[in-house]
Amino acid sequence: MQHLSWLVLVMPCMMQAVVGCPSVCKCSKKSSPEKSEVNCHKKGLRAFPSNLPADAWILKLGENGITSLRANMLRPVPKIESINLERNAINAIHLQAFSGAKELMLLNFNGNHITILPPRGFQDLLNLRFLMLGQNQIGTLKSEMFAGMRNLSDLDLPLNALTMLPSNAFKPLIALKVLDLSLNRIQKISSKAFTGLRQLLFLNLDNNSLKTIPSGAFRPLWSVEMLVLDNNLLTSLSQSALDGLSNLQELYLRNNELEHLPPSVFNNMPKLSQLGLSGNRLKTVDGNIFSHMPELRNLYLHDNPWQCDCKIISLVRWMGQTKATLSPRDAVKCIGPPHLRKKSLGSLQAGKLICGA
Repeated sequence: MQHLSWLVLVMPCMMQAVVGCPSVCKCSKKSSPEKSEVNCHKKGLRAFPSNLPADAWILKLGENGITSLRANMLRPVPKIESINLERNAINAIHLQAFSGAKELMLLNFNGNHITILPPRGFQDLLNLRFLMLGQNQIGTLKSEMFAGMRNLSDLDLPLNALTMLPSNAFKPLIALKVLDLSLNRIQKISSKAFTGLRQLLFLNLDNNSLKTIPSGAFRPLWSVEMLVLDNNLLTSLSQSALDGLSNLQELYLRNNELEHLPPSVFNNMPKLSQLGLSGNRLKTVDGNIFSHMPELRNLYLHDNPWQCDCKIISLVRWMGQTKATLSPRDAVKCIGPPHLRKKSLGSLQAGKLICGA
């Protein structure tokens, strides 16, 4: 009887030992349902830990020295929902590294040394919602890299080495809502690069090297509400460059090299409320270009070399009639002719603007 009492007392401890926890990590349990959080943050690990509790659901592995991910490493933790591997030294991911991880929802690879994603390497991650791949060295994207990820909502790829977006690059990502491709070196976008992204709400292409947007490239993106194209090298937009963006509410084209805007380039954007055109090379714009935007609330036109002659009359008239906020209004200034230099466009009288012989 005494021996039985002793056994009852030590059983929980024995069970805890069997469940296991990496010696340098801290494992804490959550009840109802029972789950373990494993914290191995900044513990000097050189490999993905193997002695994990079977009920692990959160795994924190940031700021270690892990260089590769082996096959079937998550088989012992079938309940895993979140893995943070940011700021390691990962440069190799086995094709079957994530086999069996059907409950995984978040995977953070920010700040590693990844150059290529394994084809079909994420296909078991049927419930993954967030994939963070920022600040790596990924130079190529292919649709097979995202095969099976039908529930992915957020794909973050900023600060990588992408130079182009090929056809069907994101086609499997039918539930994607946020796509961040900022701070890459993207020079070229295939006209079919965004095929399949019917639920996308936010697309960020800020700080790339785009000189042109192919006609119809955004046509599949009828759900997009916000498009950021700031800090590129765009010199012009074709009449159909922005076709398909019928649900767009915010469009940012700041700090490009735009010299001209086609008269109906914004025609099919009835919901547009924010438009950023500051920091370009616009000398004149037909004011009627903005008349198809009943929801326009904020328009940014400053830091352009406005030539205040008769060609700008329609813009000056529109500015005088619109209820939109021209932010900042006093910063929208003429660069010429000399007698109007530094004069605010908002203070001009359309009837007094002339063109030289």
